[in-house]
Formats: sequence, structure tokens, C-alpha cells
Amino acid sequence: MKLILTLLLALASLAVQADPWRELSSAELAREMAPGWNLGNSMEAIGGETAWGNARTTRPLIQAVKAAGFQSIRIPLAWQQYTDAQGRIRPDWLARVTEVVGWAREAGLIVMINIHWDGGWMQPTARHQTEVNRRLALYWTQIAEHFKDHDEGLLFAGTNEVMVEGDYGKPSAEYVKVQNSFNQTFVSTVRATGGNNPRRHLIVQGFNTNIDHTVDFAVLPADPTPGRLMMEVHYYDPYEFTLNNEGQVWQWGRGATNAKATAGWGDEAHVDRQFDKMKAHFVDRGVPVILGEYGAVARPSQPGAARYRADWNAYVTRAAHQRGLVPVYWDNGVFDKREGFALFDRATGRVLDGALLAAIMGAMRSD
Repeated sequence: MKLILTLLLALASLAVQADPWRELSSAELAREMAPGWNLGNSMEAIGGETAWGNARTTRPLIQAVKAAGFQSIRIPLAWQQYTDAQGRIRPDWLARVTEVVGWAREAGLIVMINIHWDGGWMQPTARHQTEVNRRLALYWTQIAEHFKDHDEGLLFAGTNEVMVEGDYGKPSAEYVKVQNSFNQTFVSTVRATGGNNPRRHLIVQGFNTNIDHTVDFAVLPADPTPGRLMMEVHYYDPYEFTLNNEGQVWQWGRGATNAKATAGWGDEAHVDRQFDKMKAHFVDRGVPVILGEYGAVARPSQPGAARYRADWNAYVTRAAHQRGLVPVYWDNGVFDKREGFALFDRATGRVLDGALLAAIMGAMRSD
């Protein structure tokens, strides 16, 4: 069995031999990445790829994402559950990740892979700092060495939404210092692994991927390779409209007709202010910004809600792209339910929400 797994891993790696490396700055590459799409709630699922209700990822799905007009794909990943007692990543899981990455590159998508929530072990406290940095280095050494010969179309993102579990407030100086150390460990580890990794495009994150915390507290890691870092934030404002599927807020923006059905904040002007901050603080200084997640839940039981959801997604997509941010839509594979974000049927690649897809793609054409 061990020999079979080793052969599978070798074959998977050979299946994605990279095209010649293109010497692009991160700013140049970012201009090729919009819009992007998330393979959410699949390969980061705790319990296995299908544990959160999605079908196993297929080549037709990835091809459908590209055919719809997306230029990049973010693949959230879990790793801890696929390691042995010494923290060695199982060959079959590396082979599976390689397979999906290969389908995406074959389709012409630029690919981002990360360490996602992964069970929540990445707590940014002084008590956890040494152990988290050790594990980050352990995992990223293996991931980076495995993919070291892949071309510039494969990007590594070190972390995801690092925060103290349950604490959504302003981070303390301790939390910020520790989280910034995670970014440094990630960059230093990858750069040391050889192959194409000393020049690979890497993505680091602000605290909890919150725009205000990122602008106020993020420190770019020291990097021996100039011009190859990107910053990632996420956007789900206003929460009452985008994520709270138990509330009564279902309208948004200047087209709203009932003030009581809105959140009372987070309108178009707020979107513009937030993205202007990222443009001034990062994009204008040569550091591209990945808007790694954004989206608003479906409210199928509320007549008329789909219009405002399309308005929000279109405005956020357009506003981000106009300022040089790369918008990467969050798709969790769930459709026609209150928690749904799905654009595609995960089993077949069939478009499930043509109106929302059209809103996103129309925003890219009209910016």
C-alpha cells in the first residue's frame, strides 16, 4: 500500500509539470486574476472532502468555473487531519490536492492554495505562538517542497482569518505581534525550500482578514525576493445582510425601498471607503490585494431578496476591481437554502444561479 501511495503521488506531481516560469511582479500577475472563485466547504472540510455536504471535486466543475469567466481559483485546504503523529502529510492527500490544482491549471485558472481554518489550531496568542509557528513551518515545508517546480500560476497563501476564537474585536498588541510572526514564518519557510519557491508569489493576511485591522496593524514580512508578496482581506459588510440568515435584513444599497429591512450601514459609500483604504495602503505601494472572500447569503423565502443580493455582489466586485483588488467570490456549494452562496452544481458544474453569475461578470465588464 505504501508503494502504491508513493507511485500515485509521483504520478500526480508529474501530471502538472509547469510551463516555463513567467517573470512577473505580483502586481502584474494580480491583473490577470480577476475575478476569482472559491472552492469553499470542500477540501478544507473537517472529516474529509465531502464531510460538509459537497460532492467530490471534479474536472468538469473546474472547467465550468473557467468557462463562466473566472480567471483564478482559491482552494481552501485542511492539512492537520491528513498528517501522522509526526506531522507528516499523507501522500494520498498531497496527490489529491495536486490533482485538483492540475485540473485548474489545465483549465487556465491561476490557483491559490492555503492552510484554512484546519480545526482552529492557529490561535494568535503568546501561549500558542511557538507551537503554531513550529507547525506552520512543518506543514509549509512539505507543501512548498511538493509544489516547488510548479509555475507562477500557483500561489501559496499562508493562513486564513487568523483570530482568537470567538473574539471579533480590535486585536490586542499581543495578538497582532503573534499573527505577524505567523506571516513571517510562512514566507521564510517557503523561500527556503528551493525550486521556484524563492520567486513564488505569496499571499499573507491581515488580522482576521479585516480591512481596518489590516490597515492599522499589518506588517509585511521581511522577504528576500522583492515584489512577490500580496495582502489578503475578506469582505462581508454589513454582516446583517451578508451572513446573518436568521435576521430580517434583506435589502441593501441605494435601491432599498424599506429602511427597516436594511442594516442601516455598509452601503455603497462604505464599500468605497473600505476599498480606498486598501488601495492607498497597499495597491498604490506596489502590494496587490486579494479580496479572498466576499458574498451574501441567499434568502429564497424572501420575495425580492435576490435583487439586492445581486446588487451587493455587483457593486463589491466592481468597486474592488476598479481599485486594483482581486475579487474572489465565496461559493460554499449550498444552493436554494438560507446559508447558500452557490453558483455551480458541485457534482456537474452546471450553473445554478445565472442571475448572480451575470451580476458578477457584468460588474467586471462595466467598471
